[in-house]
Amino acid sequence: MSSQTGHQVTAVAWIGIGKMGLPIAGRMVEAGVRVTGFDPSRDRMTLAQQQGVQAAASAVEAIGDHTVVFTSLPDDAALRAVVLGPEGLLARLAHGAVLIETSTVSAEISAEVGVAAKARDVAYLRAPVSGNAAIAHTGALTCFVSGPREAFDAVQPLLATFTRAQTYLGTAEEARFAKLAVNLMIAVSAGMMAESLALARKGGISWPDILKVLDDSAVASPMVKYKTPPLALRNFDSTFSCRQMAKDLDLILDAGHHVGVPLQLAAQVREIYGSLVAQGDGESDFIATVRHVERLSGLGEPKLG
Repeated sequence: MSSQTGHQVTAVAWIGIGKMGLPIAGRMVEAGVRVTGFDPSRDRMTLAQQQGVQAAASAVEAIGDHTVVFTSLPDDAALRAVVLGPEGLLARLAHGAVLIETSTVSAEISAEVGVAAKARDVAYLRAPVSGNAAIAHTGALTCFVSGPREAFDAVQPLLATFTRAQTYLGTAEEARFAKLAVNLMIAVSAGMMAESLALARKGGISWPDILKVLDDSAVASPMVKYKTPPLALRNFDSTFSCRQMAKDLDLILDAGHHVGVPLQLAAQVREIYGSLVAQGDGESDFIATVRHVERLSGLGEPKLG
């Protein structure tokens, strides 16, 4: 693994040991990379240490003299607080370092980080990952990357320790728009799947049969095939929650407004997720759209066998 200076990268800092950050950092450790991490949650740090991550008492301590720093943060506000400002990461990173941000955030805050990074002579890579925490430990995630091409080429082997594919898209915020576009497709697909299943049940098709129909049909996308097994068991434990999807849809709608794209389906699906959160399903899996449409249709729990 080579850095921008041509030296092998054997150690990195990781800021944010959340649901995605933890398994990703663990994958890097398994690949032989020394990872020094920080998260404000003691519980998350304990879990990280169990996976071989070296714990730091603060983000500043985690950075140390590392020339490659990853962040995995929950939202725009967290990114701004951690990275920007006089006490932020960019003020601590050495000139020539590489900052790799893996979260789903807006193009606007990402562009702010880009401007600040350029002023500090830090190579900033936008590298949002696609997938969820349930598969992150397998290395089956993908990522979209934009920023300086030389920096991407240097750290691609690091990205490959936790993703099966790394797609370089450009020098600015292309990766942010790619992630939002993918998540828009996922959200709308969850809404369509919910209505299709309710319609089939109202038409007298059994729960196992309609799931098999979807699995064997032209609409059997990877997402459909991924969601039919838990749906068969009526398992709505979260891999990516309704609350998280609502947050991402807000980002998607804001992005559409900013660039002049009418996102009518996104707006409708955002209202569905707002209803789910209001009804207490905020922490349920995003496929809880199925239960939402069932409730609206007067359907109870189906027979599973």
